[in-house]
Amino acid sequence: MGSFMDELAGSNKELLAEFEQLIGYRFTDLRLLQKALTHSSYAFEQAQAGQDNQVFEFIGDAVLDLAIGHLLSSRYPEMKEGELTRFRASLVNESHLAEIARKVELGRFLFLGRGEDSSNGRYKSSILSSAFEALIGAVFEDSDYTGAAALIRKLFEESIEDKKDFLLLADAKSRLQEVLQEKYNEAPTYRLDSEEGPSHQKQFGVSVVFRDEVLGSGGAGSKKEAEQRAAAAALKNIDR
Repeated sequence: MGSFMDELAGSNKELLAEFEQLIGYRFTDLRLLQKALTHSSYAFEQAQAGQDNQVFEFIGDAVLDLAIGHLLSSRYPEMKEGELTRFRASLVNESHLAEIARKVELGRFLFLGRGEDSSNGRYKSSILSSAFEALIGAVFEDSDYTGAAALIRKLFEESIEDKKDFLLLADAKSRLQEVLQEKYNEAPTYRLDSEEGPSHQKQFGVSVVFRDEVLGSGGAGSKKEAEQRAAAAALKNIDR
């Protein structure tokens, strides 16, 4: 990998070991972790252009897509392709990857150029998400797909459960419409049943109606969310 990474990894052994403990993965080749944490701005300042984490970022992006896609399809076999695609996208977008990176304190261990460091680069979502992808790429290179997938599963476990409920609720109206259109070639309507409370704290009650029958009802602080909750309730009733 070259003397630059050899020297860096050698002089930063304790720092790298601390990060290994945080993520729960021990590298066979510590130089791979060092490279994953080396931003292009640092390599450029050291006159080592190209000795950075960009290729690992490219690899990690592909590994994340595959591992998260496989994990979701295995865990939720009842989900359709479109739902799985949206679910995966919510887990591998920049803001969520940066959130996972912050949980393992990745920013603290990054090697950044002076300019990037002084402009709060350690806290930027774009840098954190890219470095996280590079980390996954480095783990893949260090072990294999199985090793990378195991780390991804561990780091994403909590998020998958949290986001599932949110995404299913956010997608409830379109899913209900798909079901009814497919079966009856008709769409449901939404009826505002109640509107209570002061203007800054309104509570809306909504029912979803199909062929004069109430399929489900829901309440929330906005009409849109109340409709989604009503649709989610309707989907549960239909599935019974």
